[in-house]
Amino acid sequence: MRIVLIGQAAFAERVLLGLLSAGHELAAVYAPPPSAGKADPLALAAERAALPLHTPSSYKGPAIAAEVQVLGADLGLLAYVTKIIPPAVIDAPRLGTLCFHPSLLPRYRGGSAHNWQIIRGETRGGFTVFWTDPGIDTGPILLQREVAIGPDDTTGSLYFSKIFEPGVAGMLESVELVANGRAPRIPQDESLASYDPLCTDAHAAVDWSRTAAEVYNLIRGCDPQPGAFTTWRGEKLRLYEARREDRPGATPGTVLAVDEKGLVVAAGTAAEAGAIRIGRARGAGAKLNAGELAASLGLESGARLGG
Repeated sequence: MRIVLIGQAAFAERVLLGLLSAGHELAAVYAPPPSAGKADPLALAAERAALPLHTPSSYKGPAIAAEVQVLGADLGLLAYVTKIIPPAVIDAPRLGTLCFHPSLLPRYRGGSAHNWQIIRGETRGGFTVFWTDPGIDTGPILLQREVAIGPDDTTGSLYFSKIFEPGVAGMLESVELVANGRAPRIPQDESLASYDPLCTDAHAAVDWSRTAAEVYNLIRGCDPQPGAFTTWRGEKLRLYEARREDRPGATPGTVLAVDEKGLVVAAGTAAEAGAIRIGRARGAGAKLNAGELAASLGLESGARLGG
């Protein structure tokens, strides 16, 4: 089939290589423009394959839609796209456009699906390939795959260890289903739908008085981005590589230990108290071992975070 691919990063690069290996024709590739002088992996792969490459900063307005329309593509693919793609662009290919989304739609629509699944303590997740429509992640489902979310998974481990490889394979499988005329269009059940905003600092502040499970889920759900944070002497400390520990209850936010493995902080309510070990942290500089960073900041056992 003749395909126009819009995407970014290593995920879209792998999809592109899979499409070429399967013998599909790429009408054009759309990737982000260079950032800080560095080209996106998808753009580099398209250049190596001598494919028509476009790197617009925006897909709004009539120019991109007209450009895609004249390509005469059979199918469009959105492979991990973070920008808004207008209906005129997604409707241009003859058979429409497929999109990848890292949740089991209709649940967890929106651009931070990985984060919110872990923040809310989900134990199962997955990905969906769906037919795009004018809504946000609302189109008919073509294919879904489920994965387990472990109790210590972070946003990073969920994506890179459990979603990335199956997701690339799922995109390529979906293209073959379309090519063979066997691709379903299963309407999403709106009664099960949920939508969440982008996970930002507005959601990433740690409240140590919440249950230990809630605090732990927030930290791992913001790891690596945007990085859950607490404060010490008015400065933000970003927290990573967390683990729960079974320790006697203490005032929430109290530092219980600082050692070579990081620092341990009390969390939770009287009914569900516990502690969280932080393996790495970041202040104003680079991410460091949390114990080393604490020592450099004069943060010792008995100190209170978040005040």
